[in-house]
Amino acid sequence: MYSYLTQTANNASSSASAGAVNSSIQGIDENSSEAEMKQAIKDFESYFVEQILKNVQESLGGDEDSSNSQLTEYFMGQVNEQIADKITDQVGDRLTQTLYEQMRRNYGILADEITEE
Repeated sequence: MYSYLTQTANNASSSASAGAVNSSIQGIDENSSEAEMKQAIKDFESYFVEQILKNVQESLGGDEDSSNSQLTEYFMGQVNEQIADKITDQVGDRLTQTLYEQMRRNYGILADEITEE
């Protein structure tokens, strides 16, 4: 039962993160400001890094029957999210800029049409 609850909580957290990223990206259009576009990109990057961290932890495995390991897994979801945000903030600028430029091209936004907020 405890394992089921832990897995359900982790899935809900992951779904919530994915939903937030999806909402952020869905809100972007040709009238979006540079700040809005870059925030959507950073949200995506953070989610992407979080999923990588989660998959690495799953591949490392552990004692599935231990309640301590289940508790650790539950809290590691939160830690992964915070680590992903930090990684994105510290080293994501280059990727953010590349994705931002691609987003501008996809929406047909010229550099002089961008509003900064």
